[in-house]
Amino acid sequence: MREIFRRSLLLMLLLVAGSVFAVAQSFSVQAPQRVYKGEKFAVTFRLTNGHGGEPRVPQINGCQLVYGPSVTTRQSYQVTGNGQASSSSSTDFTYIYRADHTGEFTIGAASIETNGRRLSTKPQKLTVVEGPADSNGYDRNRQQSGSNRPVTVDDYETQSSDRAVSANDVFVRIILSKPTAYEQEAIECTIKLYTKFGISQFFPTKQPSFDGFLIEEVNFQSSLNQVENYNGQRYLVALLKKCIIFPQKSGKLTINSGNYDINVVQYSNTNLGFINLSTPRERKIQVTSNTASIDIKPLPQPQPEGFSGAVGQFKASTRLVGNNFRTNDPATLIYTVTGTGNIKYIKEPKIDFPSEFELYTPKATYDARVAGTNVTGTMTTEYTFVPQSVGKFTIGSDKFVYFDPSKGEYITIDTPSYPITVGQGIESVEKKNVEVKNKDILHIVTGDKHPSFNHTPVISTWWYWLIYIVLGIGLVVAIKLYGRSIKRSADIRGMKLAKANKVARQRLKLAQQFMASKNSEKFHEEVLRAIWGYLSDKLAIPASQLSRENISAELQAYGADGNLCNSFIKVLDECEMARYAPAASQEQLENIYAEATEAINSLEAIKKGKR
Repeated sequence: MREIFRRSLLLMLLLVAGSVFAVAQSFSVQAPQRVYKGEKFAVTFRLTNGHGGEPRVPQINGCQLVYGPSVTTRQSYQVTGNGQASSSSSTDFTYIYRADHTGEFTIGAASIETNGRRLSTKPQKLTVVEGPADSNGYDRNRQQSGSNRPVTVDDYETQSSDRAVSANDVFVRIILSKPTAYEQEAIECTIKLYTKFGISQFFPTKQPSFDGFLIEEVNFQSSLNQVENYNGQRYLVALLKKCIIFPQKSGKLTINSGNYDINVVQYSNTNLGFINLSTPRERKIQVTSNTASIDIKPLPQPQPEGFSGAVGQFKASTRLVGNNFRTNDPATLIYTVTGTGNIKYIKEPKIDFPSEFELYTPKATYDARVAGTNVTGTMTTEYTFVPQSVGKFTIGSDKFVYFDPSKGEYITIDTPSYPITVGQGIESVEKKNVEVKNKDILHIVTGDKHPSFNHTPVISTWWYWLIYIVLGIGLVVAIKLYGRSIKRSADIRGMKLAKANKVARQRLKLAQQFMASKNSEKFHEEVLRAIWGYLSDKLAIPASQLSRENISAELQAYGADGNLCNSFIKVLDECEMARYAPAASQEQLENIYAEATEAINSLEAIKKGKR
């Protein structure tokens, strides 16, 4: 019986392992969707995590097979932080065709045998059109040698390894959706790779910096299979980054360039007499993207009362939950703002509640997503209050003010007030009357109790004047304490400085939760918010004016040494880089968290201007 159980368990493990292996295998096709008549193009069939012979490839109508297949194999190994190793492999079968006739054709499904299974690709449409002469007078249909023709996408003869890769052949562009905008107005920023060669490896060594902007990332799947015409030439294009940016200050803002290491694929041509053999060769190049500048206009002045930085197109409404209110029973007012713009950065509105109500800290939730070239969503704020007195009260109205960049003016939305009647509810435990234990009627006391009368005036007693002295001293102390409280409330900078460490701790605690759930993207975003917000409050610098340059100067003026300045800059750079790189390991997240905590603790231990 035990032997049967062992065999069954082994069989189940083999089936599970086989199914996991099968899921990891794939067979796909990469081919252009549009080519010119007379042009040569490549069709690549990729087998991932499998081994097999030559695939069965159908003939493409209207096209002539020139050469193929050219077989390229890649193998990669990866060791994770816990010491576990993983590997992946891929084999490319590349066929070169020449488009002989115009029309709509189909690249049929190819198939391959691997590990006892047959995998097939999906059919793909191909359009062949007439190709006019380009700007240099070159006729695409005219037969010339590859060395005399300009580099052309999908024409391996023009991509020979003896040719240099020029800046016009491979480059990275930063593209902004508009040349000018207002403060806090949404701007779409895309970063694209343009290439006439195949790419075998791409690694960003320095990401573009977005100083002066808040960023909303857009998730997407990058692929190098789209063809785009740029400056009259055709390129393979891959989207590297797409985000919505919100400028935080006016003036000319610049997105600095990034640096990239790229391995391009060229071909070494060998003439065998009856056939020309092309062998792929890799060449490593360094590419620097352009810089992109945009003019940011300040918001019109004076700004109306109630404006808190909302820029876009919005709608605002309020809703009071329930219609029966009693003392000591909690109730809720829900404030909802929907629309398009900087919805994630809108501050919670301030509602005028009666002083007889106990008000809890408002809870704001944001549900936002990128839609086109902007961000749309909803901000919902819940105000929980507890009436403490019986009577009729009014929850005051509010004015939600936002700036509409399309109209260039401020828009005010009035929300209604709510008159409510509060009835008597169940009293709290502290206010319940003490139950009288003995409720019987007592007997009338008889007899002479020797009453006495004192006709001395109260004003003549010592304790009367003592009460006046004590009350006077208490009044003086209360006035001084009240004045000190008013000064502290007026000192906004001092309050921010006092709360800087507490706010940073709360954000780092949230980052620690993301680290525990292995959500590296949210972790890095929350650590960035914690450090930027902490430095803004601690150094008394507006968030819109923070940059890596003035952080070091202000920290040194505060009393921090060079090592502490470098610690803050290092944490910021690692978080920025990690947001665009593959998911970080748990050890890397823990190191960043420890460095951020240590940097804040070290700065808290410094008295301003002293070590």
